[in-house]
Amino acid sequence: MSQDSTGAGATIRSGGPRTPEVAGAAVRGELPRPPRRRREVVAVLLFSGGPVFENSIPLSVFGVDRQDAGTPRYRLLVCAGEDGPLRTTGGLELSAPYGLEALARAGTVVVPAWRSITQPPPAAALEALRRAHEDGARIVGLCTGAFALAAAGLLDGRPATTHWMYAPTLAKRYPSVHMDPRELFVDDGDILTSASTAAGIDLCLHLVRQDHGAEAAAALSRRLVVPARRGSGQERYLDRSLPEEIGGDPLAEVVAWALENLHEQFDVETLAARAYMSRRTFDRRFRSLTGSAPLQWLITQRVLQAQRLLETSDFSVDEVAGRCGFRSPVALRGHFRRQLGSSPAAYRAAYRARNPQAVPPPEPPTVPAPRRPQPPGATGPAGVAGVAGAGAGGGADGGEKPQSDAYAPGHPEPHPPRLRGALVRRATVPGQRDRHVG
Repeated sequence: MSQDSTGAGATIRSGGPRTPEVAGAAVRGELPRPPRRRREVVAVLLFSGGPVFENSIPLSVFGVDRQDAGTPRYRLLVCAGEDGPLRTTGGLELSAPYGLEALARAGTVVVPAWRSITQPPPAAALEALRRAHEDGARIVGLCTGAFALAAAGLLDGRPATTHWMYAPTLAKRYPSVHMDPRELFVDDGDILTSASTAAGIDLCLHLVRQDHGAEAAAALSRRLVVPARRGSGQERYLDRSLPEEIGGDPLAEVVAWALENLHEQFDVETLAARAYMSRRTFDRRFRSLTGSAPLQWLITQRVLQAQRLLETSDFSVDEVAGRCGFRSPVALRGHFRRQLGSSPAAYRAAYRARNPQAVPPPEPPTVPAPRRPQPPGATGPAGVAGVAGAGAGGGADGGEKPQSDAYAPGHPEPHPPRLRGALVRRATVPGQRDRHVG
């Protein structure tokens, strides 16, 4: 039976999907068992136009003998996914010692990158990946390498991740893939994918931990001077910019409005109404463009806004919740902890401990205004009667000067001192005229 478990920053599921027919045939002994492949034999599939850094990650992890440091030894097969020479970013040329035929000898096949998220990889390389998987190899896609796995059909019906910036494109092009851009890496048994360059290191260390235990992975991480296990997903790195392929879509205007008005309490129904769509149609269109459900996207954006306010202002948690469109501080704390792994207060304390220069300056002390002498016959606090007279008579009777337009009723008050230098779009919390999220 397959089991799902989610660790900090990773989704792990043992085993791959099996149809009832295939499972029954395997029990009856009617299907040939795939040949035994040693997972310590690692084939790295390179393509022309791939970035040097991403390509070098599996080469560095699996291609260097570090047995003197207590790390396991792998056998590395560097394979060309197409005719060479292979040119990397920067104009370097690579000559791989093996071709696609070497994938038949590997127990682990790693695709560290694919050069274009808009073009399919060569058909011969896709067929070699499918054949290796059918023969029992473990297939790994790092960052944009997930596009090669998806093009080969290996991610159909499976959970996967890739760099958050490319996740909407992959989700739109391959709708049968269960894309989760929040994870650093996803282990679905015999198919594994990672988010970005650094997450590729995390996934490679996970493979070592899976093959040889935690001690071997820890020894390798010490040798590479990287954390043995990072503790969160890639939500904290998500950008508020629009996904690449949404810019020319009519829905882009609604998404842009939502990003500009996160301080207001509105929900997905509000967005659907602005797009002149039913909720069901809006959900379907939004997911096809962004790879995410609109409610989850909206909550994530509110949490990111709260993250920025905690970093750049001295608002209380209650104030931050109101300025990010949450119904209450309790709702903010729950969503913040689920996405970032800590409470808002703990996150602010940790951020300021790491970045003491980011602490907002203290508010200046409040100095009471000097009391003005009252004219004869005036009553009440100094200046009240004079201001009233100025408002009616323009100060001709010897009272105070007329109020400045900047402070007249109906004009917004100036920002309080705490907002100086803070990256805040709006200084006021709007009324609760719409339904809210949280």
